[in-house]
Amino acid sequence: MPAITTLFFDIGGVILTNGWGRESRREAAKTFQLDLEDFQDRHDLSFPAFDAGQISLNQYLDRTLFYRPRSFTREEFTAFMFAQSKEYPHTRAILSALARSGKYLVAAINNEPFELNQYRIEAFRLREDFVAFFSSCYLNHRKPEEIIYRIALEVTQRPAEKCVFIDDRPLNLENPRRLGMNTIHHQNATQLRSDLKSFGIEV
Repeated sequence: MPAITTLFFDIGGVILTNGWGRESRREAAKTFQLDLEDFQDRHDLSFPAFDAGQISLNQYLDRTLFYRPRSFTREEFTAFMFAQSKEYPHTRAILSALARSGKYLVAAINNEPFELNQYRIEAFRLREDFVAFFSSCYLNHRKPEEIIYRIALEVTQRPAEKCVFIDDRPLNLENPRRLGMNTIHHQNATQLRSDLKSFGIEV
């Protein structure tokens, strides 16, 4: 096996909690007394465009919530959304150790709406570990589609067989494998450390 030179990480579900996942939306419905079914329907129709950087946070909120008067403000809801993000410290420690070893190019391939992505990069100092962010909101393409991985390979100019991509969702690993990338299905920090070792990557 060729020596690994490049590590691509997903962010939500690996380094941080998901930015705006199902549980967060359920909690939002409870906190803000929303009709969950209506909110979820509107979310499902609006989120792909939001995630791919085609509509802004304000447009997403207009479509899902503020199409009628509410007892809370846009600012209150946005603060709630951002507060859902937490770090997984054990996985972050692995990422930081790999980034600081100087042995690898370390970049992110993640699905995230623009405003949430910017917040998470700043709040969790992700620039300290990632040299590039191949994010759906910047590229206007989302995982699991092949094009987002191809762009990451083409921009970094790294051969697929020298790359490892780490993601918590099996579907997101299928196209990278077809492109010749090595993959790790992330479940927890201990397993990640072990799987990295199988590629000759010591943490």
